[in-house]
Parts: sequence; structure tokens; C-alpha cells
Amino acid sequence: MEELFATLAAAGGPRCMFVADPRSGLRAIVALDDTTLGPAVGGVRTMRYPSSDAALADVLALARAMTRKCSLAGLDAGGGKAVVLLADGLDRKAAFARLGQVVEELGGVFRTAGDLGTTAADLAVMAEHTRHVHTDERGLAAAVARGLVRCIEACAAVRGVPLEGLSVAVQGAGAIGARAAEVLAEAGLRIVLADVDARRAEEVARKIPGARVTSADRILVEDVDIVAPCAVGGVVTAEVVHAMRAWAVCGAANNALASPEIAGLLAARGVLHVPDPIASAGAVIDGIGLSVMGLPDRTPLIDRLGETARLVLDEAKATGRTPMEVAEARALARIAAAKGEGPSG
Repeated sequence: MEELFATLAAAGGPRCMFVADPRSGLRAIVALDDTTLGPAVGGVRTMRYPSSDAALADVLALARAMTRKCSLAGLDAGGGKAVVLLADGLDRKAAFARLGQVVEELGGVFRTAGDLGTTAADLAVMAEHTRHVHTDERGLAAAVARGLVRCIEACAAVRGVPLEGLSVAVQGAGAIGARAAEVLAEAGLRIVLADVDARRAEEVARKIPGARVTSADRILVEDVDIVAPCAVGGVVTAEVVHAMRAWAVCGAANNALASPEIAGLLAARGVLHVPDPIASAGAVIDGIGLSVMGLPDRTPLIDRLGETARLVLDEAKATGRTPMEVAEARALARIAAAKGEGPSG
């Protein structure tokens, strides 16, 4: 138990709820990282974890990233996340019904949507029990894709090259990766695609003129201009950076870098990096912009992600800091200002 409190303290003191429902087999963790700017928001991730400690570490890191994402996007919201520990014998319908009840019991302080491993059917079951779940996966994926294009435009501008004709390696052909590939192709980029499910990648590629499919273990080191991780986190490792041929990393995956040190390795190689709290923020802007902020049109806020990315990349170049360090400082400055601790930045 002392280790648990030490873990939470090291993460900055987030609030956590551990949910166990023997009837359905549900084991889940809900983490509320920060609510200074508004309700904690973040999706439900469903996956097999090697241990409950690994699940806790993941949910805390994801919730923390959501706090930064909401702050940088100018949203009236903070960061949260939920993870469901996938296991044999899980009664998904009963489990997600119970999770929906838990979210409803929180009274709106946590608002959620889909994430890796959570299906549309899972979200629909949750929606029967809570008002605080967003079920429009396609709409959210389209919003992510729009924001990603704006951020890749920023990379091209900093590099001094036209957007059209650039090549991008999209890792992941799920809802977000597939839509990102489609929208990037419409913007004139050449697409290389991969997924752990090769058939799914082939299906998506067939819908995109000129798209090429490669293997999941080669996608990040393909000879392309830009690498766009759009699936699981932790994929940009030191080994990947050393083998990478792209000159930019800009994707929609949460926590794409395997560790904070990777940002320095990218900078040392001269690889532009748009931090994922910026590049992946389209979905949360679309959902929270409507449900919390009452914005009938969220596209201006999504499009502003490109400006934010450009400012972060320019400041990183001018100061010698990594883009991740610059983004973190900007996000925390807004939260501090909201607490009355200092000026906004």
C-alpha cells in the first residue's frame, strides 16, 4: 500500500479510483490528473497488461498527457483516463455497464470516450448508464486527423518545403490511423501504412490512391519525410531514432516517445518533433469544445493546433530546448495562471 501512495505522489498527486466487479470480471482504474481548468477528460483504454502496476503506470501517464493536451489546446478541461485490464473471462457487456455506472457516479468530473482496445459496442453500453461518454468515434477520428494535418503543415513550414508531395508513414490503421491516412492523402501527401493486423492495413490502403503497405516492424524506419505514430504509445525508442530516416515525427498516438530522453535524441539528430499533446488534440477539442464549452464550431480551435505546433517548434529552435520541454512549460504556465500562481504563457 505504501508503494501505491508513493507512486501517486511521484505522479503529482492525482486522484485514482480502482474498480473491481467480480460478477463481470471488470478490473479498471480511473485516474483524474488535474481539474484546475475544468473536468478531467480522457478515453477508456482496454488492453492486456503484464501487471496491475503496469496498468497504473499507463493510466497515470496517459492522464498526465491529457492535462497537457487540454491546456495547450485552450480547453476548459483537465486530464483524466481510464484503463480496463483485459483478461480471459471478461463479460464485456456487463463490465462496461458497470464502468458506465462508475463514470456517472463521478457526477461529470470525468468525461470519457473511446481509446485503444475499446469498441463502439463498449461505448454504447457505457452510454446506457452515463451521460458523460462520447460515442461518435468517426467524428473524433476526423477531428484528430484535421489537427494532425495542421501540425504536419507546421513541420513543412519550419522545414521550408511544400506540403504536397511529402511522404508520411502512418503507424496504425485503426479508427484514428485510417482516418489520418485518408485526410493526409487528400492534402497531397504520399502514404505508407502499417498495422499489427496486416489485413486491416491492406483494407485501408485500398481506399487511398497510391498508398503502400509495409510491415509493422519497419514502418517507423521507412524512407519517408514524416513518421506519424497513430496507435500504441512508447514506440519511438532510442533504436528507432538511430535508424529513422524521416526528418519529422508528428503523430496522433498518446505518449509516442518511449521515455522523456527520446526527445533529446530526436533533437540531436535534427528531427522535428511535434509533441503528441498538440498533434493528437483534435478529438478532445471536438468533444469538450461542444459538451463543456458549448462551441457549435470547433474547427477554428482544431486548426489553431498548427499555430501552436509552429510556435513550439520555433521556440525550441531559438532556446535549444526540446519541443517537449517547451510544450510542457506552456501547458503548466496556463494551469499555474488559473491557480493564480503566475502569468499565463
